Parts: sequence; C-alpha cells; structure tokens
Amino acid sequence: MGGDETFKTFWEKSDAVKALMKEQNLKTMEEVQSYFSKRVEKIVESKGKKFMGWDEILEGGLAPDAAVMSWRGMQGGIEAARQKHDVVMSPTTYAYIDYMQGDPAVEPKVYATLRLNKAYKFEPVPDSVDAKYIKGGQANLWTEQVYNIRHAEYMTWPRGWAIAESLWSPKAKKDWNNFFAKTEQHFKRNDIAEVKYSPAVYDPYFTATKSGDNDLKIELATEAPGLDIYYSFDNTFPDHFYPKYTQALTPPKDAVMLRVITYKGKEPVGRMITVPIEELKKRAETKKNYQ
Repeated sequence: MGGDETFKTFWEKSDAVKALMKEQNLKTMEEVQSYFSKRVEKIVESKGKKFMGWDEILEGGLAPDAAVMSWRGMQGGIEAARQKHDVVMSPTTYAYIDYMQGDPAVEPKVYATLRLNKAYKFEPVPDSVDAKYIKGGQANLWTEQVYNIRHAEYMTWPRGWAIAESLWSPKAKKDWNNFFAKTEQHFKRNDIAEVKYSPAVYDPYFTATKSGDNDLKIELATEAPGLDIYYSFDNTFPDHFYPKYTQALTPPKDAVMLRVITYKGKEPVGRMITVPIEELKKRAETKKNYQ
C-alpha cells in the first residue's frame, strides 16, 4: 500500500477529517492514518491479497493482519514482529542502494553513504524476535537521482551481492574476506558481460579531524583488504613510487589538495581521487565523513 511519509498537514486543516475524528474517537493524525489503513486492508483482503505497508503504519495501530516493510532502521520490523505481524526488513542503514558507495569526490553526490562492507553487515533476523515473522529483506534503489540504466547497474553492483548473501546465507557462515574474494570474481564476470558496477570498494575513505593545536589530521583506510594507499599534496598524480600511507597525515601549510590512489602490489585498483584541503577542513569542523 505504501503509507510512508504521509503528509498530514491537509488533514489537520480539513473539517471533514475533524468530523471523522470526532465520529470515530480518533485522537491523533496517526490514528486517522491507521483508520484509513484498516479500511484499505479489508478491501485488499477481499480480493485475496495480503496487505502490507511501510513501518509508519505502526504509529496509529496496525491493521489486524498487516505486514510491515521496515525502512527507518530495524526497529519498526522488530516492533511489528513482537506484535506477531509478518515483516520484510529493508532498513536505510544497510539496504538503501540509492546512497553513495564512496566519497563524494568521485561519486554522484547523494545525502547519505552506504559502503559495501556496511551493506554486508545486514542481518535481517534480529536475535530479539521470533524468526518466523521475518519473511525476508529487500534492497531499495530509488531512482530520483539515477538517470539511466548504466547508472542503475553501477548503484546495484556490488551491493546487491552483499544484500543477497546476507539474506540467503546463515549468519554463522558470513565472512567479509571470503565475500570480497567472490566479489572480485563477479567483477570479472561483469566485465565480460559488460554490466557496469562500482569500484568504490577499492577507493580509500577519509577521516578528517582537527587536533588540539587546530592542525588538520587526515586518516585513510580501505574496505578492500590488502591494498596500499599512495598520496601527494603537490598537485601531481601519485603512483606506487610516491609516499605510501602508513599513519595519519598533516597537510603541508601550502598544500591545496590531497590526491590518493590505491594499489594491489604494483597494479592500480582504485580511482585517482582528489579532495581539496578546504573540503577536508570543512568535514573536520562539521564532523562529516563519508564512511
């Protein structure tokens, strides 16, 4: 059905809704939505179908046999399962593949980030609920900012594989290094099939902080295991003959940008990423890092 992000301002100003609230003894706009959902559920079930809505339908009281799609984290699904309702887990925290996969310096900018290793941590069956109510999970690729099929492929892979393994494999058998080795084999298959995918897992991510004397401190790390990071502050393009990252960096006073690339042995695997020092200073001040 939907039921998410319902804009209730019109209802609050509607004489008809106010009259309905008085007639049905409804105290809040959430209860108004629940009243509507329960009526729609009867229509849906009369056609031999099962009624489902996003987790906002919990707020005014669930329709008797409604299933819940939990998107605002896992809690809505946990609450619904405890009320003995069927649940599909689809949390923003692990399964929203319309989010950026890496740093906005090289990604089409979106308001949030979901890296591959975070998607792989998706566990659709919380320990605190009866597993029989968790029917499965779903990754969501909303396309307001996905303009063509090649970009849709880029957003889907490899995170779609992480979600699939999280849903289809026992939790005890999940292992990041093993999964990533398989991911690299899938990259080769996608190359042959000419299916686009994101290489963001090979790119470093940046943690910018201000130290006590107000100097900028930049830490680098990678999701993919076994990579070396090389960098420059002098506007040249680093390769594996350049300084290798081994500890937190402090930019030289006259530096205007940090440029980095990752290697596996002598082979470059990450993208050449350039981030202005001013941008890193802003991230340090706002504590905004894309991890």
